[in-house]
Amino acid sequence: MSILSKEKVRLNAKAADKNEAIRMAGQLLVDAGHVPAEYVDKMIERDSIASTYMGGGLAIPHGTNEAKSLVRTTGMSILVFPDGVPFGDGQTAKLVIGIAAAGDDHLDILTNVAMICSDEESFERILSADSEQALIDIFESGMDE
Repeated sequence: MSILSKEKVRLNAKAADKNEAIRMAGQLLVDAGHVPAEYVDKMIERDSIASTYMGGGLAIPHGTNEAKSLVRTTGMSILVFPDGVPFGDGQTAKLVIGIAAAGDDHLDILTNVAMICSDEESFERILSADSEQALIDIFESGMDE
């Protein structure tokens, strides 16, 4: 099973607040079989401990350290919120990337995602992607396989 697939990408997503956005990102990981439903609660818990908002319109919700044992396989979900989602402290996320990582995979994924999203041109291309596959291609071209 690939880390990223069309089933785990949502363009033009809408959420009222960060918890709804995190739940949406988590549900895509649940639906794809990477994690059980209780992992989503651990994603919300993790954000309440320390915000998963990274700055620049990017949030990367993931589970707590205790939730690692729940992860069946490494996966990633990507949601684009053209109107943004309030992430607290006046921050607005336009891109929410949910991560469920087995073992130490999360460090590699976080590093790759940060590299791709810190490039302003790539970030704009992600936000304006016109299809799930176009968005996946941007990430896969920047991911270390």
